[in-house]
Amino acid sequence: MIIGIDLGTTNSAVAVWRDGRAELIPNSLGHRLTPSAVSVDEKTGEIIVGLAARERMTTHPHLTATVFKRYMGSTRTATLGKNSYLPEELSAMVLRSLKDDAEAYLGQEVTEAVITVPAYFNDRQRKATRKAGELAGLKVERLINEPTAAALAYGIHELEAETRFLIFDLGGGTFDVSILEIFEGIIEVRASTGDNRLGGEDFNEVLAAAFRQAKDKDLPRQVEGDSAVLAERIREAAERARRTLTTEPEAVMAVTWKDQVHEWTITADEFETRCANLIDRLREPVLRALRDSAIRAGDLGEIIMVGGATRMPVVRKSVTRMFGRFPANRINPDEAVALGAAVQAGLKARDAALKEVVLTDVCPYSMGVEVAEERPDGSIRDGIFSPILERNTVIPASRVQTYSTMHHNQTSVRMKVYQGEARLVADNVKLGELDIKLPPAKRGEVSVDVRFSYDINGLLEVDVFVPKTGDRRQLVIVDDEAAAAPDFEKRRAALAALKTHPRDADANRAALARAERCFEKFLGDTRDRVGHMTRQFETVLDGQDPRAIEAARTELLAALDMLEGETWL
Repeated sequence: MIIGIDLGTTNSAVAVWRDGRAELIPNSLGHRLTPSAVSVDEKTGEIIVGLAARERMTTHPHLTATVFKRYMGSTRTATLGKNSYLPEELSAMVLRSLKDDAEAYLGQEVTEAVITVPAYFNDRQRKATRKAGELAGLKVERLINEPTAAALAYGIHELEAETRFLIFDLGGGTFDVSILEIFEGIIEVRASTGDNRLGGEDFNEVLAAAFRQAKDKDLPRQVEGDSAVLAERIREAAERARRTLTTEPEAVMAVTWKDQVHEWTITADEFETRCANLIDRLREPVLRALRDSAIRAGDLGEIIMVGGATRMPVVRKSVTRMFGRFPANRINPDEAVALGAAVQAGLKARDAALKEVVLTDVCPYSMGVEVAEERPDGSIRDGIFSPILERNTVIPASRVQTYSTMHHNQTSVRMKVYQGEARLVADNVKLGELDIKLPPAKRGEVSVDVRFSYDINGLLEVDVFVPKTGDRRQLVIVDDEAAAAPDFEKRRAALAALKTHPRDADANRAALARAERCFEKFLGDTRDRVGHMTRQFETVLDGQDPRAIEAARTELLAALDMLEGETWL
């Protein structure tokens, strides 16, 4: 049995595809949402997960952990009692609880899962999520981006007409924006971006900070020995106030401390003013997604909002102003991602009730290597990031770049692989490195071809080839669990089929050959025009973007048809 899991920052949910529909699975309390909270009983050492753990946050903050999803893939630990836990270990406890709930509800063993992740999670965070699933006793069949899962929950995989959607996913701790295009049974993610440090918790902190400021004289920021308890009480009051402001024009924050109740009232308008900086941070990922996808806001068929934090009027008003129309709200925003994960699970199981659909995705971050550059004064600066696979490249994909030596008689190069968007590699995530031997020669005379091939499950192959010596080295970057999977070699074989430069693809070679023949055939201005069109097409080929290449090839062949008539067979 395979299930779909939304592993959230604040709440998590589990769903299953059966009897032709996606169905949310209630936990042992009968709730559809399980708080992503873990606590330890100080007397028995028992691990407590879910609502009971969250309720202990204000009374036992030193024994309870929440919001650990924000630190997935990092070495930051949470100390609960005598033990310290990594974020993936805490997440595994939540996943195990969801697995147990599913087995109790379904009456059978659950062995596999589709788990959702923020679209903007990097490679390290995705590996940590996969590891959490394995620690929970699940085979992680696939990690699917949360906005993509939400789109499946809305049924866009069943649509016949070609259309485009923007998914606006604001959860408790992360924010994602994805633009999807549907055509001929294919769901293609055109762009994904976001902010892994922006969510409902940040809006809570705005209220908490305002409360502390208002009560600064009555309620000191630090109380010896009790600061964690006080901070949690303020945070809980802020959460309740934010939820109240979803439906009411004002809310009262009340915190009891040292046998005294401290109250403070805030209006919805004041809350919106105080959140202006957070609202501004919501706009940039939306604009970047539109830029990267080359799709105008007016061409979007629908704006879909998911994630519990999108219930806030201040967020919905901001999105409505951004796009000049109201977003869709047909499905409970807290449940959409889990339902979509269940749809994906059904697709993986090839359920007869689901129409066959091809679901493509993109690289959320650029991936490339560290290079050095020469400054105008002749000095050399290293630590520069050179992207090879750029963000929002449709995957699976394979791209190649050529680099040259910077020094005379250089005999080696250490090829360091990074993921990120910053110009300096120090600000990006290092994925691995590879040492390459080079033949001594003058600077610039030895070139190195570096090819990145990346699949939908996060398998990255780095091929390095030195043409002058024929030496070839390869680095495979993948988590240990995926490397041990029985289909691992099959996935590598599928990537190998991509390792052909677009210039060598039959359709492109035929177009170039025809252009060359026409250049020889015509004279004067017509010959110059053919030469210019050929150079333009070659430039697009060097960019290695399949969508751009197809469009450029179509344009080139149409122009040649105008000159000499259509090709016949």
